[in-house]
Amino acid sequence: MTFEIIDQEMVYKGKAFDVRREKIRTPQGAIVLLDIVDHRGAVTMIPVDQEGRIIFVRQYRHPAGKFLLELPAGVMEVGELPENSAQREVREETGMAAEKLVKVGEFYLAPGYSTEYMHVFLATQLYPAPLPGDIDEVLSLERVPIREAYRLAMEGEIQDAKSLAALFLARQLLE
Repeated sequence: MTFEIIDQEMVYKGKAFDVRREKIRTPQGAIVLLDIVDHRGAVTMIPVDQEGRIIFVRQYRHPAGKFLLELPAGVMEVGELPENSAQREVREETGMAAEKLVKVGEFYLAPGYSTEYMHVFLATQLYPAPLPGDIDEVLSLERVPIREAYRLAMEGEIQDAKSLAALFLARQLLE
């Protein structure tokens, strides 16, 4: 079963992602146009402090029009290894570095229209090591006990898909 690319064009080049339009022929012979978000990948961390609390960020998300409770995350730099990106991002967003970083999973965030691939890490044995955050980020930290985090997820208080998926992937390690 093959999908043939007949034509493609770059529609938009941005800071975090590009958008390309592809004309493809499906295995059934239909010709369709697809807009695809090309993304270089991202990381999500589950930082757990010495008291067994997960450090979340409450971050303003303009497309949602509100502050969302999320796990720290960020876009990988070009050529950056996921582990290095995770260490950098956790420091930028929480001010803490992880002595221990364990990969717990990975997934496509929205494969229907995006190439974004997310790497999830459990970050433990934290110690202060802040890095400056991104200029466009408005966030605050919230330390949530692990059981409470899962309750918030189940009751719809956590509405961010990457955070929900990451919590699911790490559940056996956390509980």
